[in-house]
Amino acid sequence: MRTTHVRRALGTASALLLLPALVAGSTTGRAAAAPRAGAAAAVDCGTATALTRTLPNGTGWSMCWRMSGTKGLVLEKIAYRPRKEPQPLKVLNSATLAQVNVPYDSGLTEYNDLSDIGFGNTAVDIGPEECPGGTISAAYVPQQERAVKALCATTAPRGHAYRSDVYDEHGTAKKYTAQGSDLVVFSVSQLGWYEYVTQWNFSDDGTITAKMGATGDLSPGDYSGEGTGWPIGKGARDHSTSHYHSVFWRLDFGLDGADRAEVEQYDTKKAGRGAGSAVLKTTRTPVTKELAANSALRRWWRVVSTAGKNADRHPRSWELVQQHSDRYDAHAYTSKDLYVTQYRACEQLASGNSDPACHGRGTSVDTWANGESLTHPVMWVNVGFHHIPRDEDQTPMPIHWQGFQLAPRDVTAMSPLTPDELSGRNGRGQ
Repeated sequence: MRTTHVRRALGTASALLLLPALVAGSTTGRAAAAPRAGAAAAVDCGTATALTRTLPNGTGWSMCWRMSGTKGLVLEKIAYRPRKEPQPLKVLNSATLAQVNVPYDSGLTEYNDLSDIGFGNTAVDIGPEECPGGTISAAYVPQQERAVKALCATTAPRGHAYRSDVYDEHGTAKKYTAQGSDLVVFSVSQLGWYEYVTQWNFSDDGTITAKMGATGDLSPGDYSGEGTGWPIGKGARDHSTSHYHSVFWRLDFGLDGADRAEVEQYDTKKAGRGAGSAVLKTTRTPVTKELAANSALRRWWRVVSTAGKNADRHPRSWELVQQHSDRYDAHAYTSKDLYVTQYRACEQLASGNSDPACHGRGTSVDTWANGESLTHPVMWVNVGFHHIPRDEDQTPMPIHWQGFQLAPRDVTAMSPLTPDELSGRNGRGQ
C-alpha cells in the first residue's frame, strides 16, 4: 500500500534518542498511589525510560521502553507484580517486532518494512484524542530531524475480569464480579499509505497481548486484475491488489530474573471413547533443541521458569496463546508459525538481519533454528494475515489487527484478582 518512491526516500537509522515525557492527560488507575503489595516497582532502565503502572485491581507492571530506528518500540525488563506478591516477577528481557513482510499477490511488489525502512524512522505524532487519560512521551528521530510524540501509555477497561455466583451451605448465592483493565502501550508508524499501530496490552490478570494494527489507505498505485485484486470503487474497473502481512515478534525470556528456561510442547489427541464422550489425552514433549514448528489442532507451547515456583510449588510458566494465522508459504522463514532459538545477541530481525556479528549464520530466522541445544530460549512468533481488500477499506481503512498472547500458567497459586474471602477455595475439598 506504499509507493516505491516513498520507500526509497527513507533509510535506516540507529536507536533513537529519548526526550522527557509530554503529558497529554493524567494517568488513570492507581499509578500515583503509595507503594504497597502488588504495586508496580521502580526499575533501572539506564538510557531507556522507565514505565510503571498499578492497575485499579491492584496488579502492577513495570518495564523500560525505547525506540529503535529499525524495530520501532522496544520494551525491556518487563515485570509483573500480582496483588499480594512481595516482589515483581520478571517475565521478559525484551519484547519487540522482528519483521513485517508485505508481498503482493500480483508478484510485482514486496516490502520488508523493518529491514528496508524501519518503524522508528517513520514514527508519527500521537495526539491526545488517541491516548485518552494517558501520557504521551517523545523520542528524537534522526531521520526526520525532529522530536516525535512517539509513545502512548494509558489505562483502558477490558470488560469482565470474572463473574461467579458462589453458594453457601444454605444454598444462598453471593455474586462475585469485577471489571478488568489493561495498561495499553503503543506507537504509530507511517510507511507510505499504511499506518501501523504497534501495541502491547498488559492485563490485570497477568496476560500480555501483542497486537499489530494496520490502517491508513489503499494505495492508488497498487491495482491489478481479477484474481489477484478485488474490485474497489464503481463497477469492476479497478481491482485493489490483495497482499500479505506476515508480522514477526521476538521474545527474549528472563523468567524470575534468570535467562535459563525450559520450553515444552503439548498435544492433545483422541485416545478412545468413554461412557459419555471421547477420551482426550494430553502429552508433554520437552523442547530441548531449537524448534521450527507450525500450529496444529490442540497444540500449544509454554516457557517454564527454572528459578521460581508459585505458592502451590508449581513451576511458573507462560503459555503462548495463538490466534488465527494465514502463514505465507512462499518464503522459508514465513512458512512456520513459531521458531524457538538459542539466544544470540546478533539475531534481531526475522529476515534481512544484517548484523555483521551473525556473518555466516544466514540472515533469517529459519537458518538459525538448526538443532542447537536450548538453555536461553528466544521465541519468534509469526502471525500472517492475507488482506483481500473490500469496499469498506476506502477511505480511511478500518484498522485490522493480528497478534497473540502470553498467558500466565501457574505464575500464582490463584488468580491475582481472587477476592480475599475466596482465597481458601484452592484445590479439591477446599
